Amino acid sequence: MQLEILDLAERDLVAGYRFYETQRVGLGDYFLDSLYAEIDSLILFGGMHRVIEGYHRMLTRTFPYAVYYKVRKNTVQVWAVVDCRRNPVWIKKRLRAKKKP
Repeated sequence: MQLEILDLAERDLVAGYRFYETQRVGLGDYFLDSLYAEIDSLILFGGMHRVIEGYHRMLTRTFPYAVYYKVRKNTVQVWAVVDCRRNPVWIKKRLRAKKKP
C-alpha cells in the first residue's frame, strides 16, 4: 500500500508542531517523529480502524491526536490530523467540510 498525506493534514501536523514547540524546545520534533511513525504504520494497517464521519480514525498513542484517513485502491490518504481535545462538534464540522470538493 502507498501513503499520501494531503496538504490539509500536513498543515495540521505543522500546527501541532508549533504548539508543542512552544511548550518545550524539541517537543515539536518529538511530536512530528511520533506522528509520522504512526502514520507510516497505515501502510500495513490502513483500513483496520473504526469509521467516523466517513473516515477511518486512528488514535495516536503518544499525543492526544486522531488521524483521519481513507483507503482508495492501493493508497491510504491522510485527510486530517486533529487534536482530540477539540470540541467534538468542531471536529465533525471540519471533517464534513473536507468531504466537499
